[in-house]
Amino acid sequence: MQNRTMTISLNSFSIQSATLILIFCSAIIQSESYTSSSIRLPHSHSRSPSVTVSVTEYGATGDGVHYDTEPIQSAIDACWSAGGGRVVFPPGNYLTATVFLKSGVVLEVQKNATVLGGTRLEDYPVEQNRWYVVLAEDAEDVGITGGGEINGQGLEFVLRFDERKNVMVSWNQTGACSGDECRPRLVGFIRSKNVRVWDIHLSEPAYWCLHLVQCDNTYIHDVSIYGDFNTPNNDGIDIDDSNNTVITRCNINTGDDAICPKTYDGPLYNLTATDSWIRTKSSAIKLGSASWFPFKGLLFNNITIVESHRGLGLQIRDGGNVSDIVFSNINISTRYYDPSWWGRAEPIYVTTCPRDNTSKTSSISNLLFVNITANSENGIFLSGSENGVLSNLKFLNVNLNYKRWTSYEDGLVDYRPGCQGLVNHSSAGIIMEHIDGLEVENVNMRWLGDRVRKWNNPLDFRPSSVDNISLMNFHSISFKQ
Repeated sequence: MQNRTMTISLNSFSIQSATLILIFCSAIIQSESYTSSSIRLPHSHSRSPSVTVSVTEYGATGDGVHYDTEPIQSAIDACWSAGGGRVVFPPGNYLTATVFLKSGVVLEVQKNATVLGGTRLEDYPVEQNRWYVVLAEDAEDVGITGGGEINGQGLEFVLRFDERKNVMVSWNQTGACSGDECRPRLVGFIRSKNVRVWDIHLSEPAYWCLHLVQCDNTYIHDVSIYGDFNTPNNDGIDIDDSNNTVITRCNINTGDDAICPKTYDGPLYNLTATDSWIRTKSSAIKLGSASWFPFKGLLFNNITIVESHRGLGLQIRDGGNVSDIVFSNINISTRYYDPSWWGRAEPIYVTTCPRDNTSKTSSISNLLFVNITANSENGIFLSGSENGVLSNLKFLNVNLNYKRWTSYEDGLVDYRPGCQGLVNHSSAGIIMEHIDGLEVENVNMRWLGDRVRKWNNPLDFRPSSVDNISLMNFHSISFKQ
């Protein structure tokens, strides 16, 4: 396959239309001049900081023992009152309960400075949906930077360490909430506009790490995210009902989903994620499973996925339709982990089925996978449902290398959450069901080593549920190392 390049220039911080990007990608992919991929990202149009204040000026000790919540909040309030600017955290450890970021204010957590989230229930607001260490609500022109760290002390919430999956302290025991996911998130932006997060380390969330809710015009770049690999629910970046989002040059190493768009209360469109590195015990990129409204116009480009339980995943369960998504120039390695985690080492996993008997049926259409290389212990899983077929899927220039190297059991298909759960089914290179329209062009499937033990079927589908398939230059070969 020839080397190819693509450059897309976005000249303003506001992303005008990811749909235009998709059209441009589709056109350029057909050109012989297309070689490797790079995207020139937008620059923020947020106003320049006008004042700079230090949290130490307001009494913060930075000793990691005494709470600095009041001094930090006072510095933020003073900066906001002065018209906006930067609130600086000099080197030190700043223990805090929830602090509220306001319009026009950027937190500058300098190198060798760490903001430590409190671990007590009383450190957070009464409302569970406001449990964050740093929270911006209804704010504009806000951000976090500085080269330092915000740390949620997530390991303090581990009730029992377990190599399979840690057992976590959940505040539902206090009556503060219900379910087993009652832990604080790390950083949240809710109903905010012109958000920028860059040059910052986000570490050890007790629950989700960086959370966008109904935001518009968000730029996340040069961010590293680290969460304990055995801690459940410590997602990297969750994007809920938010539009016009760019994520680039990020390093995400965490136990649960790494980049996770969701639609709870409204649609999600114009999301671009590029030039990033991901390792996760769940899905590296996952649309859903919360999916009540549409996803449209998403681009994932030039991403490396390492030793993850699942690579590219769509879990559409709640009636929202998905369309016009591009995955391009992505290297994937996936492996089996304990089945207590969702995922069965699928490099690509596209599913739509009703979560339960009260859920609506969704559709998924117009997906493009181009220039994908995968090294995996399992195959691709493409599964629509009787009333929600997958349509107009295209795989172009895809190299699939299949080999087993862990000792976990195979022979299971994972429909979770909901639907059919875990189902016994022999493994295959590509499993397909309930599809209308699939193009496969220049796809190479290589089987390394032993192809016995349920691991010898390139394509698995029933003509009664799969229609309109086109295979061009599809190869399946085996060889010994």
